[in-house]
Amino acid sequence: MTLQETIAAVLLAAGCLFYIAGTIGLLRFPDVYSRLHALTKADNLGLLLVASGLAVQSGSLRIGAVLLIVWLLGLLAATVSCHLIARHALHATPPERRP
Repeated sequence: MTLQETIAAVLLAAGCLFYIAGTIGLLRFPDVYSRLHALTKADNLGLLLVASGLAVQSGSLRIGAVLLIVWLLGLLAATVSCHLIARHALHATPPERRP
């Protein structure tokens, strides 16, 4: 196993661990806001690590640039969807129960 393959495997494994941590946070945290926080932070970092691992494994600068664009689009989509879900949860909650 070469050094490049080892680095790629470590990055991919770390990315999978962050995805698992985000999923556990989604299932175990008590309210919408903490679930969203755990899910978006862990999944964004997990996607970055997985994309980095794939870029290292490919060895191509072009594929690395495409994976960077994929990560940026995923980051943007997660941010917007998290904001919309949190805003809906805030407006759906009665004023006396808001955080």
